[in-house]
Amino acid sequence: MAIELDPRYSKAYYRRATCYLQTMKYKQAIADFKKVLALEPKNDLVRTQLESTQKIMRKVEFEKAIEVEDEKNAVDRCVEIIKEGGCEVDKSYAGPKLPTDSDGKYTINLEFVHAMLEWFKEGKTLPRRYVWEIVLGAHEHFIKEESLVTLKLEDDMTCDVIGDVHGQFYDMLHLYSLTGEPNEKHCLLMNGDLVDRGSWSIEVILTALAFKWLYPKTMYINRGNHETKDMNRTYGFEGEAKHKHGEQTYKLFAHLFTEMPLATLITATKPPSGQDTKPPILSPEGTKRYFVVHGGLFSKDGVTLEDIRKINRIGQQPGQEGLMCELLWTDPQELPGRGPSKRGVGIAFGPDVTRRWCEANGVTGIIRSHEVRQDGYAIEHDGLCTTVFSAPNYVDQAGNKGAFIRIDSSGSLQYTQFDARPHPPMRPMAYVGGGLASLLA
Repeated sequence: MAIELDPRYSKAYYRRATCYLQTMKYKQAIADFKKVLALEPKNDLVRTQLESTQKIMRKVEFEKAIEVEDEKNAVDRCVEIIKEGGCEVDKSYAGPKLPTDSDGKYTINLEFVHAMLEWFKEGKTLPRRYVWEIVLGAHEHFIKEESLVTLKLEDDMTCDVIGDVHGQFYDMLHLYSLTGEPNEKHCLLMNGDLVDRGSWSIEVILTALAFKWLYPKTMYINRGNHETKDMNRTYGFEGEAKHKHGEQTYKLFAHLFTEMPLATLITATKPPSGQDTKPPILSPEGTKRYFVVHGGLFSKDGVTLEDIRKINRIGQQPGQEGLMCELLWTDPQELPGRGPSKRGVGIAFGPDVTRRWCEANGVTGIIRSHEVRQDGYAIEHDGLCTTVFSAPNYVDQAGNKGAFIRIDSSGSLQYTQFDARPHPPMRPMAYVGGGLASLLA
């Protein structure tokens, strides 16, 4: 709009260029940086940003060119390497030992998970074989789940919905001390964006996957827009995974991310408590239920829960449009209707869109993440859309609180806030290469 009003307004081109840059639209960013330089030929900062973006685009295009499209599925390849004896634990390893069953096959127990967390706190890494076993253990459960998981909270069960964690391992440890670990009466649902930006993404994702392997019926993980190849390449997880555990390990994670469900429907089994100020929207069975998704709703009306359940997700990246993209990328807006996304991907949806969708699908409310909220959570759209964000003092500078939401078997919600915890002296996005970290700061 600003460019339409004044085609010589250089700041508008610059702002649009930085938005393009954050969503990996390098060609469009370069075009806008060039427009700024045409208007301000002596702007050395923009010239430097243009040159850095051109280098990044050449690097990305080169990496894409050398990818082998018909390469074997990363899960199958890792299993093959293990069978060939190519991923054994070094005899000098002195850390926590992953247990084995009577057949000598690796398994997992809570004692190992606790020892692993202490090992991580000491700044140490697991052997590559253990990393692969944890990922493969979680893989066996993800591939059995639908794109829309239904989680019924039976009598006296609770579920804590956790928003973006973004590699902030020490904050996640504090968060888990507040939520408690998953058990037969208590579920955890991590609502995407476990990795990228924070520099302990490996530790975060391995912790979550270890619990998924150990407690598959009470540990749930939705995919976020950062559980994708393009974002991992740009915001640090690819570099971190390769640095700590090698190229094949990153490929294994990248495939696993495509197996994560896209949303979870948390369904109460007891009648509502009757404490609502307004009559809630209920399921056909007369109970509350919440649609938990990383991003939000859609560019068109009429999308059903069954449409989401049927999405073919495994092996797929979300792209720039379509249902999977919108589930991971969209944001709420205050104005009614739909509008363009401030991110350059997906759309923004208004309170009327949210109400129509909830009423059509018998959903009490949407719980989503994807955006920083200063209080850790925000209740929007007349109570029908709640954002929860669980990375306090995001990237060491936002100053926000973190939060999580507890849902009980009657569908009542309880909000808990928490503050950031100290961490070792490592900057965010420490593993981002090519000068991109400074451009995105």
